[in-house]
Formats: sequence, structure tokens, C-alpha cells
Amino acid sequence: MEWYLKVVRDNYANFTGRARRQEYWMFVLFNILFAFATVLVAGALVALTEIGAFAGLYFIYILGIIIPSLAVAVRRLHDIGKSGWFYLVALIPLVGGIWLIILFATEGDKGPNAYGPDPKETNSTVTV
Repeated sequence: MEWYLKVVRDNYANFTGRARRQEYWMFVLFNILFAFATVLVAGALVALTEIGAFAGLYFIYILGIIIPSLAVAVRRLHDIGKSGWFYLVALIPLVGGIWLIILFATEGDKGPNAYGPDPKETNSTVTV
């Protein structure tokens, strides 16, 4: 949960620097859990009140989380020495998404690279 809050609160629109694998994947995990919970809550509210306005709750969550999601993905690519524009590889049909997942799972560069210092060395105090 701390990793999710770090991305949303501290690095909301920070596209510079590097993000560790743990930071990225913990954010993805909690993002999926919160999106699922939002859908459940919105569905329950619609069923209880019969007012369709609650269906937009998920849409509001997605709008609020899209910028930190992009930011942490770009910082994750920076950790392996790739430009943030490399995120567009996902637009390649079939292969692009798989390639991007492999890149996100790749261990980051040891030591500083063109995008900043190694986050494993500078941010070892964060615990889950």
C-alpha cells in the first residue's frame, strides 16, 4: 500500500527519475485491486439505488489514476535505460504488450544511468 501511495501522493506527475520493479508492480497490483473494488461499489450502489449515475465512479477513478500510471511506467522504463517514449511499443499488435511486460520485469541498471541514480541504493528505507 505504501508503494501505491508513494506513486499517487509523492510522484503524481513525476516523469523524471527511475522506479524500481517493486514500486511499479506493487502500484499495478493495488491499482487493479482498487479498480475492482470501485467497480463492485459502483455496481452495488446502482443496484441498491437504481440510479445509473454511480456507474461513472469507475470512470472518475480511471481519470484520476491515468497520469500517475503513465508516470510510474515511464520511470520504470528509465530504470532499464529506455526513454519514456518506448512505452509506445505497446501499440504494436500482439507483440508490443508482451514486449512491454518483459521490459517492466527486467532488472534495472545498476548504478546511475542517464535518467538518475539507482533507486535501490537511494531508496532502501521503504518497506511494504
